[in-house]
Amino acid sequence: MNAPDRNNRPLRPIQALPDQLISQIAAGEVIERPSAVVKELLENALDAGATQITVRLEQGGVKRIAITDNGRGIAPDQMPLALARHATSKIASLTDLENVGTLGFRGEALASIASVAQLTLTTRTADATHAWEITGSQDGNVVPASGAPGTTIDVQDLYFNTPARRKFLKSEQTEYGHCAEVVRRIALARPDVTFSLTHNGKTVDHWNVGEFAKRSAHILGDEFANARLPLDEAAGPLRLHGFVGLPTASKARADSQYFYVNGRFVRDKLLTHAVRAAYQDVLHGDRYPSYALSLDLDPSLVDVNVHPSKIEVRFRDSRSVHQFVFHAVSRALAQTSATSFGNAPAPQAAGSGPLPWMRDQQQTAFGAPLRPNFSGGGNVGVAQNTADYGAFFRPSVQTDLAMESTPGADATNGANGINGVSAFTAQIAAAGAQSLPADDFPLGFALAQLHGIYVLAQNSKGLVVVDMHAAHERILYEQLKNALDDNAMFVQPLLIPVTFYADAIEVGTVEEHQETLSALGFDIAAMSPTTLAVRAVPALLKNADAQTLARDVLRDVREFGGSRVLLERRNELLGTLACHTAVRANRSLTVPEMNALLRQMEATERADQCNHGRPTWSQLALSDLDKLFLRGQ
Repeated sequence: MNAPDRNNRPLRPIQALPDQLISQIAAGEVIERPSAVVKELLENALDAGATQITVRLEQGGVKRIAITDNGRGIAPDQMPLALARHATSKIASLTDLENVGTLGFRGEALASIASVAQLTLTTRTADATHAWEITGSQDGNVVPASGAPGTTIDVQDLYFNTPARRKFLKSEQTEYGHCAEVVRRIALARPDVTFSLTHNGKTVDHWNVGEFAKRSAHILGDEFANARLPLDEAAGPLRLHGFVGLPTASKARADSQYFYVNGRFVRDKLLTHAVRAAYQDVLHGDRYPSYALSLDLDPSLVDVNVHPSKIEVRFRDSRSVHQFVFHAVSRALAQTSATSFGNAPAPQAAGSGPLPWMRDQQQTAFGAPLRPNFSGGGNVGVAQNTADYGAFFRPSVQTDLAMESTPGADATNGANGINGVSAFTAQIAAAGAQSLPADDFPLGFALAQLHGIYVLAQNSKGLVVVDMHAAHERILYEQLKNALDDNAMFVQPLLIPVTFYADAIEVGTVEEHQETLSALGFDIAAMSPTTLAVRAVPALLKNADAQTLARDVLRDVREFGGSRVLLERRNELLGTLACHTAVRANRSLTVPEMNALLRQMEATERADQCNHGRPTWSQLALSDLDKLFLRGQ
């Protein structure tokens, strides 16, 4: 006699389970809720070559799910097999399973659904004179029926025979929401197919065949459509294409993130991490980016058979996929509105010299080169620059204070934001808006400064408002990153070292991490057990408070370690340093300095957002201003 189990029930002998129970167990894995039925049936419809699909739901899909397509249909003699377990036309060998090219392939969906609901399959092939119908399981009779070429699967009373499962379903609206989301995911992946969704007899959504751009705008909304960047990159067997949203299209929830692998919607931790990492420079806090991306690769390089719902995948070379997605999204985000010049090549980072296409215009739009002795960085240059403006700007618009910097510093240490404008950038700043093609400069030309915080500029569209601190912070941040990446972190020795009191831990950090500090452009030495001296700082940060910079660097190095700061915490540290150095509010700028800021924004990657994800500038179109003042009404 068998011993009882932990609930004091006698254990039964081993026996084969009945087919109905096996199907119900499988249904528990595959058919979690009505939306899972919708997903399985839609995937089968697409695999059948459908170009028109209608989804009809009642009571959130619990009462009824009916999906009609115009695909190839099923021959009458194949219909019972379609309802049998582990029967499919999509794979026949292990090789097929390792090279899955279809959405559905398990051969379990219809059998599982039929075991927990009332299922009717009506189908007609293109060469048939009429449709055929089968109800229930594979043991049902195939009878003649009416219907157009294609297939209709009608699922009613889900979980009618498993009430324990049905009581765990949520409200009608909640279940409908899950079903609608499944339809949206699949419709977004296939803009070449017409989809229609009705609920309780009312048409909720309808998407005609169109371009992916239009379909994604329809599904993700106008906010995403107005703030998205196209992406299409390929490397070896990998291709990533679609749209990534600007930080202004971010959400408080991750409900606008659509990622597809070979047309299949997935939620993959590796891919999500790669995209999130690409956004780290422009999106901070608890906000989530919006995107619609598709990764195409050889089916043999990805395993889609790792989860019953087929929503997870496993890549053969996950590291390469992660790096490819990360860099592709990063490059797309780098080309933001302020760096877009029509069809011109992508701009270089600020401080790296004029772009080739810009150099070609130097002798035309900008006139003759500036004098060789023009410094471009100090007060002398700014004073001359202001004089060169002539009558382009009224004296009342110009400000009296020129920014402090060391004349000629650019030649030794590279550009330094507004303070270190290259001769070429200064030349642009010195030119009047009347002599330059406005369309070539998205941010236009400076008019004035508002409350010492905002720069007002005019471009071909209307008025541009720039947050000068946020913009300058981004410029410096990108310059610091580029300098560190290129091992070109130029150092500015201090004429008089800055000394300050330090505790034993700070002194120990300096002595232990000299290599890291040097890589970051700092020369800090211990003068005594309680005194540190800052003898040099990165040239890009030469106008910042040396003691504050040193304490910030030492804090991060002490907390995270030298190697980790350079590898993992580098961007956070550089962002902090840039923030301390950027031009502050209530700092008066001359018009040439404001124009220099605009030009450097246009030559800086990710210039639309500061390091904290806030916008650096905003556009007010002439039409918006006309509406404000009721012009033409």
